[in-house]
Amino acid sequence: MDYRSYITINPEIRFGKPCVMGTRISVYDVLSWLASGMSVEDIIEDYPELSIEKIRACLSFAADKEHKLKIAS
Repeated sequence: MDYRSYITINPEIRFGKPCVMGTRISVYDVLSWLASGMSVEDIIEDYPELSIEKIRACLSFAADKEHKLKIAS
């Protein structure tokens, strides 16, 4: 998945945190909701501006950032 179609970083929105395009919902928000046990369906019900693809883009963004971390040696 090319998360760049769904995730944007704008210094004027949420202090430059990565957000779902067209919203003020950050990647961190989505990851936190998933980590707290909310299902994708619950999130979309509470935030109908999100979709399965946008939530997957958040996961893909986080995975890409983790993959690019330097390994401590």
